[in-house]
Amino acid sequence: MSPNPPEMTRALNLFFALACGVVVANLYYAQPLAGPIAASLGLPPAHAGLIVTLTQLGYALGLVLLVPLGDLVENRRLVVSILVLGTLAVAAAALSTHPGPFLLACLAIGIGSVSVQVLVPFAAHLAPEASRGRVVGNVMSGLMVGIMLARPVGSLIASVSSWHVVFVVATVLMVAIGVAMRIRLPRWEPEPGHSYGSLLASLAGLLWRTKVLQRRAFYHFFLFGAFSLFWTVTPLWLAQNFGIGQAGIALFALIGVAGTIAAPLAGRLADAGHTRIATFGAMICVATGLSLCLLAGGTEHWRLGVLALAGVVLDFGVSGNLVLGQRALFALGPATRARLNGLYLAVFFLGGACGSALGGWAYGSGGWAAAVGTGLGLVGVALAAFALWRGA
Repeated sequence: MSPNPPEMTRALNLFFALACGVVVANLYYAQPLAGPIAASLGLPPAHAGLIVTLTQLGYALGLVLLVPLGDLVENRRLVVSILVLGTLAVAAAALSTHPGPFLLACLAIGIGSVSVQVLVPFAAHLAPEASRGRVVGNVMSGLMVGIMLARPVGSLIASVSSWHVVFVVATVLMVAIGVAMRIRLPRWEPEPGHSYGSLLASLAGLLWRTKVLQRRAFYHFFLFGAFSLFWTVTPLWLAQNFGIGQAGIALFALIGVAGTIAAPLAGRLADAGHTRIATFGAMICVATGLSLCLLAGGTEHWRLGVLALAGVVLDFGVSGNLVLGQRALFALGPATRARLNGLYLAVFFLGGACGSALGGWAYGSGGWAAAVGTGLGLVGVALAAFALWRGA
């Protein structure tokens, strides 16, 4: 490990947040554009979902296969190397004119985007213990802003040009942030003694014996499932009740940006020793947001405002709980931070996939109220587990 790691200054913390936002946006540019992209490439409409699925699959593969390297390889070199892969993948997507190469590029974009999940524990390494939660919260705030802005920005660019230009712009941003990372990021060397094979072999053991990981991942599995359910079902409801098109739905997603202020606030609460009460508050926020959705079941336009408020409150709770979990895991020591972070994310992303699937099924079977009730059930499981593990 680096004997004297560089100081995490406010400017460096801001740069980490900016870099995470720019990189993670690549995962989400294509989501609102899947239909037009499929039509342009000659991909059958029934297969348009592969554009999103392969990107997420690549991300999951990267979490398991590349993020653990943060505990083995010098972190600046690792981040820049993964970023090069991501940049080439985004450029390949911009140049694609046939479905095969584009879908391969989507898979590679997912893999190349996991550099953000090396940056998060990297920031934790550089932060002093007393302010680690605040630093991680600031970085995660930048990441969440990137997620929330990617969809509307991609839709806006495509509406005035083409989806190819979206990926051209993304490529330019990736080159710029990659050069800046190579110059600006400090070096951080993890403890020696591991091999890549031993790192991968240790993942199952870490998940089995690390109780903090099990609990935090369990909580966020269900909260992120409720989050994904909301953002899967809400566009369907908006289109059905108000005739809002893709661009309008993408703009509606901008409300989620307001919820990202929870990340640095949660980090500060964790630094002050209030992780437990903050976790309970985050869960109550998610439950409150979904409960507000029950007031938005009609077609009156004022109910759009209720739904917007619900989205902000829900996103506030999910963003806050995410950072609280990472702060708790990073407190376990630097030797396993990258692996713990990768496992944490892999588990709750599975929860997100389950939430999206449940939401679509519930909405199709029982409508808006059934979908919201399903989301409340997911939050209820998290709250029950929180109560059962009280004092453990």
